Amino acid sequence: MDEELYSRQLYVLGSPAMQRIQKAKVLLSGLQGLGAEVAKNLVLMGVGSLTLHDPNPTCWSDLAAQLFLSEKDLGRSRAEASQDLLAQLNRAVQVFVHTGDITEDLLLDFQVVVLTASKLEEQLRMGTFCHKHGVCFLVTNTWGLVGQLFCDFGEDFTVQDPTEAEPLTAAIQHISQGSPGILTLRREANTHNFRDEDWVTFSGIEGMTELNGCAPRSIHVRKDGSLEIGDTTTFSCYLRGGTVTEVKRPKTVRHEPLDTALLQPRVVAQGAQGVHRAHCLHQAFRALHMFQHLNGRPPKPWDSVDAEIVVRLAQDLEPIKGTEEQPLDEVLVRTVALTSSGVLSPMAAMMGAVAAQEVLKAISRKFMPLDQWLYFDALDCLPEDGDLLHNPEDYTPRDCRYDGQIAVFGAGFQEKLSCQRYLLVGAGAIGCELLKAFALMGLGAGGSGALTVADMDHVEYSNLSRQFLFRAQDIGRPKAEVAAAAAQVLNPDLKVTALTHPLNPTTEHIYGDHFFSQVDGVAAALDSFQARHYVAARCTHYLKPLLEAGTQGTWGSASVFMPHVTEGYSAPASAAASEDASHPVCTVRYFPTTVEHTLKWARDEFEGLFRLSAETINRYQHYETGCTSLTDMNEPQTLILLKPVLGVLRARPQSWQDCVVWAFGHWQLRFHYGIKQLLRHFPPDKVLEDGTPFWFGLKQCPHPLEFDISQDTHLLYVLAAANLYAQMHGLPGSQDQTALRGMLKLLPQPDSQHLASIFTSNLELALASAESGPEQLKELHNVLEVWSMGSLLKPLIFEKDNDSNFHMDFVTAAASLRSQNYGLSSVNRAQCKRIVGQIIPAIATTTTAVAGLVCLELYKVVDKPRPLGAFRHSYLHLAGNYFSRSVPLAPATHTFHHLKWTCWDRLKVPAGQPERTLESLLGHLQEEHGLRVRMLLHGPALLYSTAFFHQMEPANGLGVGITELVQRVTGWVPEPGLRVLVLELSCEGEKEDVERRMIEHEVV
Repeated sequence: MDEELYSRQLYVLGSPAMQRIQKAKVLLSGLQGLGAEVAKNLVLMGVGSLTLHDPNPTCWSDLAAQLFLSEKDLGRSRAEASQDLLAQLNRAVQVFVHTGDITEDLLLDFQVVVLTASKLEEQLRMGTFCHKHGVCFLVTNTWGLVGQLFCDFGEDFTVQDPTEAEPLTAAIQHISQGSPGILTLRREANTHNFRDEDWVTFSGIEGMTELNGCAPRSIHVRKDGSLEIGDTTTFSCYLRGGTVTEVKRPKTVRHEPLDTALLQPRVVAQGAQGVHRAHCLHQAFRALHMFQHLNGRPPKPWDSVDAEIVVRLAQDLEPIKGTEEQPLDEVLVRTVALTSSGVLSPMAAMMGAVAAQEVLKAISRKFMPLDQWLYFDALDCLPEDGDLLHNPEDYTPRDCRYDGQIAVFGAGFQEKLSCQRYLLVGAGAIGCELLKAFALMGLGAGGSGALTVADMDHVEYSNLSRQFLFRAQDIGRPKAEVAAAAAQVLNPDLKVTALTHPLNPTTEHIYGDHFFSQVDGVAAALDSFQARHYVAARCTHYLKPLLEAGTQGTWGSASVFMPHVTEGYSAPASAAASEDASHPVCTVRYFPTTVEHTLKWARDEFEGLFRLSAETINRYQHYETGCTSLTDMNEPQTLILLKPVLGVLRARPQSWQDCVVWAFGHWQLRFHYGIKQLLRHFPPDKVLEDGTPFWFGLKQCPHPLEFDISQDTHLLYVLAAANLYAQMHGLPGSQDQTALRGMLKLLPQPDSQHLASIFTSNLELALASAESGPEQLKELHNVLEVWSMGSLLKPLIFEKDNDSNFHMDFVTAAASLRSQNYGLSSVNRAQCKRIVGQIIPAIATTTTAVAGLVCLELYKVVDKPRPLGAFRHSYLHLAGNYFSRSVPLAPATHTFHHLKWTCWDRLKVPAGQPERTLESLLGHLQEEHGLRVRMLLHGPALLYSTAFFHQMEPANGLGVGITELVQRVTGWVPEPGLRVLVLELSCEGEKEDVERRMIEHEVV
């Protein structure tokens, strides 16, 4: 498996699931927009082989949602026209086309069969056969703004790993002997998430050792948070320590065949109202199939006669069992029928992503499948005025690439959409999906319309499994430029500009007043909350709509923020805090309790050994030649940094063998002698003053490792460390592991007293708080003297994506060995890379789905004005089958005397001729708005305060112009073409917790 390519989805799915996916064979029938999205996601995710079936010719309406087709393919088989472009997405996936009929013998050759845009008779025939022969069977379809998905994985389908979450773990405080035994968790673990009937096992317990590594036990959670763990009457008395860990157990799913499920549907929906709506949509789809069977065609766009026939057909259907008392929602069915001939890219993306995820569940047996029907509708995209049929001709086909979209929203709306000017921030996984959708929808593809794509990053190899606009030949090129060019291939009419400047405070001279005055809205596809906050603040400042999306594994969200209509953007407090979370230094160095601690330690090891030490030594050589003192160095910290770098050597290395000697010695220092010395300071039986054992709960007592040349991790560490050491010293390295094994067999064990002295002195220095004395300064000079005669060293800058430089090899091996020291679970290279590089787990299906949800909101934003109730914040969890769309909150209103304002409001103050002074501004605010200003700020800079104003004079006097005042206080230089200065003020009589008002002061 190519772990580099699939690094992010490996973290989500795991290696066993990925291996099953890469061996699977899938049949996909139907290559309209929805089918193309299913195919794209399966190929990106690395399914073994995909066979396409669709003999139907390409028509104009296909181009509104099918990303592999263009005008040149009109009249050509959709499957054959799509094959080559699909295959180019992932050369490891075999893409075939089946041109004949789908026979029973053909079906038996596949693990999963997916039907899209198929007739009901065909679905029933294939569904019955697949159910009988154990072939997983899916049906998915979209009719305009409504989507349907059906799953049948058989009567006895075993899910090996039902959830995405890591197994729960908690530290044990006490376990009683009894029936049942009561397990009390340590105080910090009282807010655990264990549930009744969870299964758990135990480790690290002293005393009641019968539980360590026992077969999984079912638990019951008591009201006080303690756990009943079964009979412990005959077990030894519990003494101390240990952890309880959840054990994930397989679950069995039973699905009904399509003919049964059609009449007695089990739907995935939230709440009774959601279930009733899904049942009405189920009947509407059955009626649409009947209409098409009777008439040989779907209903015409916005044809009231056809729509009424569909309503009558739905009314004549036998009610769903158990819903006889609930009336059919005729208005809903009628609306579905009126828009059913439409083909929309956002709907294809959303439903195609969910369907592809269900295919992966069927193959990998990871995550619970749908049970069994999912209906998704976005009919809220339609205007609420009810006067939709004022010009039916507006919805008729025009033999253009937007016919599928015009059938739902009309030609007038299409023209409005094409004239939009939008900024897309971020061309990563979600950004590429958004850009694809914009191209297919025609956003900015006509008249005065335009798109701008901003992203400073470059294409990496691992991007290719998620960002389908990129190819292998694009690696190293700017993402924005590659994505923009690829989007123009999708739609040659698209007018798109690529910018490689980041959108942050340093580039406001680029993305300033002039830039945003030419933008109608912003779509953000960013992977950090800091960046999201900044972009949202710019949108609030310029009163621009913001469409925003994010993912975390199989979780996803899409949000819309409309000036004066919805609340402003705010990141979840927990998410924003976690972005800046750090680990205590002492915990990382000496008492790790999590894998993240060991990886942070390994990453710090790399920095200290191969970058900071080289920079320090180079600086010392500069000091020596310049006759400068070392008084600006922190002697204790510099000694801690440099003594391990010198290690077992008495002089600078001169050969590859010297580097191996150093690396082997450092292995012994870190994983053997260093641990032994730590245990001398903190023995296994050490007890704190309150009687609590020092090594307790999650704080595992370490044990020293013995070097074993047959252990791959041991050898990898020495190989990587020696090569990095050689690189730092400008010496040739080696990748010959056989030769390295032979060399290590001949090396003597390092001097244990010397290694112990290195660790002991460093530990004492690290734990001491006293200032450095003459002895430490002398020792530092002695250590540095060893290196002073050589040339400058080469500091190594860590690179996580270069497989040939040993950087990730070193960090992975070091973290794994450190985990072995402390009895922690180790991680593979892909997980190391994700954590060290702070990579957000991402998979193609989730990014596709959230992009589709964002573009559904785009329809409403473009067709403004819309009331608050028209908009939706969307949340989904593909692993947990959770789908939620809710109306955003209205903006909070703040009041002060006669004034009311929200985050979108400003007080506009004219500049005057000449520009208004501070005194004039204060007077204007008091005379015009009754505001006695207490404090005035520009960003964080204080311009005026009633408490400190006299101390601020004369530089910031009342007679100084506002622009000049800001320049004096902040050193800020206004950008060319600046129109307004944004200031914040608070007033006398306000409560401290009142949100400050923003004022816009015009600039001459």
